[in-house]
Amino acid sequence: MGQKLTNVPNQARGEVAGELSNLDRQITDAYQRLATTRDAQARDTSFVQNSILQPLQDRRKAILDRIRLEITRVGGTAPGDLNTLATCTAQNANQTTGGQQQNGGQQQQGGQQQGGQQQGGQQQGGQQQGGQQQGGQQQNNGGQAGNGPAAADFVDITKVQANVRAKPRRSGNASTGTFTTRCGVNANKNHNTDNVIVAPGVTNGAHHLHDYVGNQKVNAFSSNNTFLQGGTSCQNRNDLSSYYWPVVRIQDGSQDFDQNADGGGKEGNVGKILVPAQAQIKYVGSPTSKVVAMPQFLRIITGDAKTTTNGLANANAHWSCTGFENKVQLTTQYPICPQGSKVVRTFAFQSCWDGQNVDSANHRTHVAFADANGNCQNGFKAIPQLTMRLVYNITPPTVQNGQVKNAYAVDGFPEQLHKAATDHDDFISVTTGGLANKIANCVNRGQNCA
Repeated sequence: MGQKLTNVPNQARGEVAGELSNLDRQITDAYQRLATTRDAQARDTSFVQNSILQPLQDRRKAILDRIRLEITRVGGTAPGDLNTLATCTAQNANQTTGGQQQNGGQQQQGGQQQGGQQQGGQQQGGQQQGGQQQGGQQQNNGGQAGNGPAAADFVDITKVQANVRAKPRRSGNASTGTFTTRCGVNANKNHNTDNVIVAPGVTNGAHHLHDYVGNQKVNAFSSNNTFLQGGTSCQNRNDLSSYYWPVVRIQDGSQDFDQNADGGGKEGNVGKILVPAQAQIKYVGSPTSKVVAMPQFLRIITGDAKTTTNGLANANAHWSCTGFENKVQLTTQYPICPQGSKVVRTFAFQSCWDGQNVDSANHRTHVAFADANGNCQNGFKAIPQLTMRLVYNITPPTVQNGQVKNAYAVDGFPEQLHKAATDHDDFISVTTGGLANKIANCVNRGQNCA
């Protein structure tokens, strides 16, 4: 839905974002109903269609109608095919695999060829979650809560062919400097399940838990004024930017503080939350041009939390292990690292800006990635590229007889099966004391600043 709404007028964006979050809530509720009506499903083959899917479609259509009204009320034009998106389908447990999901009537593989490894396969689940037995409709998806990850979502990184491409060649006008900001690893456990970019004003709008570093007052109800007063975990007190990402959990049978909470165990996000051992935040330049300073309150989302259903067009996950980062980066699988090696998540944000907007209706079209040669297209301007590197101490999972033990996974929406490709990262640029210009100048002069 959100991908189609690229032209929502500013006056309607708050209401539309709230309705989009309501769509997510409905899907979550439908999954919970699937999990609690096993007996009725067994007795009546039409139960899922009549009691879950048809009511879900009706509720979705009502929300789509409200979205259309909100857009037209302020003079906008809504897409004409919104109602075609109201329908949802279901699969029997024995038809569902860890690497395949229905996508618009076509089978979309839950992964691309990645270093010679293909994601897919099945795994039996049905582990204890929050004191209730999960299984049945989602049992082949694996994981402690029955909704992933599966054995096929992991690969021994030592058996993956090198797949890291050479960086674009630098021109004489390249901006070669770097600016590192040290903001900690969220050791103070600043968490919530909101997403003020995607669902402002909606509690639990993300349906999964985030780590926050940088700005310390970020939730669904935060505003630009709140950010300026929020304080920061960064050593540079002028860096009030918000850097937040889904937590990583170990699914070893343990639970955390949110095992019975929205966004946590209620939505299949289970296991012990891991604090990164390292969190490196660095701004880098363009290989072909100088950069302009980021505008105040610029919002960027990189990656896609819903690639299992949306496909991989906006996927930007990078998983690797220490000692392998320059050789292997995985998008659709989690790495099993060799002894002594640590799991690494990296993000490279969009580095081209349209020069006008700090956000857009689908939170994507105001920024873009540079092309294969490192150039910004369509009149976009190069900005300092935000890069993040998160390192975790994780005991390597083991795969035996098609099942994974002690799996780890990022938090996600219930229907996304905790796939590696759903990893994503969010950023709001908030600076004081001329810091945005200092970052751009440092990068343009070719210096390494911190």
